[in-house]
Amino acid sequence: MTPANKRARAVADVTAGVVLALVEIAVPPERVFRALTTDEITQWWGSAELYRTTQYSADLRPGGRWRSDGIGADGSAFFVEGVFVEIDPPRRLVQTWKAAWDGYNETTITYELEPIEGGTRVTIRHEGFADRRDSCRGHADGWERVLEWLGKHFISEEASRFFLVRLLAPRPTFMADMTAEEMDVMRRHAGYWTELLKRGAAIAFGPVADPKGGWGVGILRADSEQAVLQMRDGDPAIQSARGFSYEVLPMLNAVYRS
Repeated sequence: MTPANKRARAVADVTAGVVLALVEIAVPPERVFRALTTDEITQWWGSAELYRTTQYSADLRPGGRWRSDGIGADGSAFFVEGVFVEIDPPRRLVQTWKAAWDGYNETTITYELEPIEGGTRVTIRHEGFADRRDSCRGHADGWERVLEWLGKHFISEEASRFFLVRLLAPRPTFMADMTAEEMDVMRRHAGYWTELLKRGAAIAFGPVADPKGGWGVGILRADSEQAVLQMRDGDPAIQSARGFSYEVLPMLNAVYRS
């Protein structure tokens, strides 16, 4: 069991126009970096009583653009966007920030991810508020909430279960004699699992060269077997109706490196 997260803290220096925020999270920096830079953001950034982030896109390179879209509790749409300035995974990320609700003023956020015993210390410096003192104070309150959501996201993840999944082919000779149409199904299947990997639902996947007949293997993280079956039903291999099937085996425990 990993150590517990520590409560997020944030302070606003309204004279300098800077917000500093800090939290300690019981997962490695690599795992935190992924949660901050992929559409995994839609899984944790927000709450039902305030707003939900519904879409996130990012061209993760210096000069690349990013954008988050969401829906407020009152049903109103919003967005925030910017440009990546510096990327040093998994230790440092610098990006600009322009929020529609903040007059589209440009500020800069720096994330520092420091490995510590049992996890990661996340330090955020959000600067560029100049004389906008109310906005500076408001963003300090906001960052405390955001970092608390981030920490709770990983607590929920720790409580999830792991499943070994076998994709069984229509025939033992499938890997050697698949047709062009079946090869297209496999390409789409691989793309589907790649997306599961990006979302953090899949830990690993790939083909197995079994002398008795090849098959695919994957390890999924989910809250329940029902959630795994829903992922199965979305697999292009299953949807192709060409004789593929899943075998789902719950794991008693999983030891892995994020």
